[in-house]
Amino acid sequence: MGALQHIFKRAVTVFLLCGGISQPIWAQEATLEDLLAQLADPATENWQQIERQIRTEWSRSGSAAMDLLLQRGEEALEASEFDVAFEHFSALTDHAPDFAEGWNLRATALFQQGYYGPALEDLRRALALNPQHFGALTGLAVILQDTQLFDEALEVWHMVEAMHPHRPEMRQAIEALEQKVGGARL
Repeated sequence: MGALQHIFKRAVTVFLLCGGISQPIWAQEATLEDLLAQLADPATENWQQIERQIRTEWSRSGSAAMDLLLQRGEEALEASEFDVAFEHFSALTDHAPDFAEGWNLRATALFQQGYYGPALEDLRRALALNPQHFGALTGLAVILQDTQLFDEALEVWHMVEAMHPHRPEMRQAIEALEQKVGGARL
C-alpha cells in the first residue's frame, strides 16, 4: 500500500504543478518544525525545496520595514558590498533585536570583512534566538575551522549534520576535520 500511496502523491503533485500551483497542498500546511524534521531525515530527496521553505520562514520578520532592511542587506551581500550590508543589518538588529536572521546575516557581513570576533558574537545572538538555525551553525563551524579550533569546528559540523545532512560541502568539511583531529567519529 505504501508504494501505491507514494505513486498517488507524486501524481497529485504533478497534476497540481501543471495546474499552476507552486507546491502540493500538503506542503502548504507544513509547520516549521515539520520542515526541520523533514530536512533532518537523510532520506529526504527534495531537501533543496525544504531548505528554501525554512529560509523563507526565517526571513519573515513580521514587519514590512524590517523585511526591506533585510532585503537591502542581502542585495548588498550579493554585490560584495559588505560594509553597506553591515549597515542595513545593524539597523535591522537595532530595530528588531529578537529577529535571528538579522544577527545571522550581520555575522555574514562581518565575517566577509574578516571581523571574526564580532561575527562570533552575532552568531551567538542568532543561535540564542534560534538554536535550530543551521546557517548560523555553519557560519560558526567555518569560523572555528578558519581559526584552527578543529575539535570545536568538528563538533559544530556534526551538529549541522544532525539538522541538515544533505550538503556535500558539509560532509567534505567533516571528513577533512576528522583526518586533522585523528580519526572518524564512532
